[in-house]
Amino acid sequence: MTVAYDGRNYAGWQRQRNATTVQSVIEDALRKIDSGPARIFASGRTDAGVHAMGQVVHLDLERDFDPATLLRALNAMLPPEIRIMKTATAESRFDARKHAVSKEYRYFIWNDEVLPPHLHALRTHLPGALDETRMQTAASCLVGRHDFASFTANVNRTTSDTTRLLSRLDVRKRGHELTVIAVGEGFLYKMVRSLAGFLIKVGKGAESPSSAREVLASRQRTARVPTAPPEGLYLWKVGYLP
Repeated sequence: MTVAYDGRNYAGWQRQRNATTVQSVIEDALRKIDSGPARIFASGRTDAGVHAMGQVVHLDLERDFDPATLLRALNAMLPPEIRIMKTATAESRFDARKHAVSKEYRYFIWNDEVLPPHLHALRTHLPGALDETRMQTAASCLVGRHDFASFTANVNRTTSDTTRLLSRLDVRKRGHELTVIAVGEGFLYKMVRSLAGFLIKVGKGAESPSSAREVLASRQRTARVPTAPPEGLYLWKVGYLP
């Protein structure tokens, strides 16, 4: 299934004992229509307040649902901020996480004095001037296979290998909206928000575009790389081989 959600009222994707999460809400809905264990397995986690347009999950069912029937039945049970966008029958060996070959995240910034109310908690609001040309120059320095230890907020998490392939990092501007597009084979904990936070500093003039290489080479997380707020971040698309 492909799942979209507004994450503002949820403690992230993954089920937690004392918090409401996107996974727990979908699994609770599944229990109402299927007699099986109601477990879903996602391509990856998203943090509290983060949104998705293209989260991919796999699941096994006891009942023999037609995919279109399952989509309608689940959406009838789910709150409006969570929607099943697409369903399909997969091979039994398919694994949404292990078989993913790429992920695309998009980080949305509203760069104007006033944030329209319908975008509240769906965009990061930055009223000051941002130079998207400087941001794109810095972004180009970060594309490739690198050690991204400087761009992970690895608090209480141990990651032995912080090398990742970042195949695309672009900054687009349309009207008052800036979009940071990050595509890679996989991302470290809060890596995309860290990339966005650094590019925002470059856009504000607090860092030079060329300092991207310096920060990357340092392999040390410092205050030069802030973590951007969660509300601007979307898991946009997950890629699989045909």
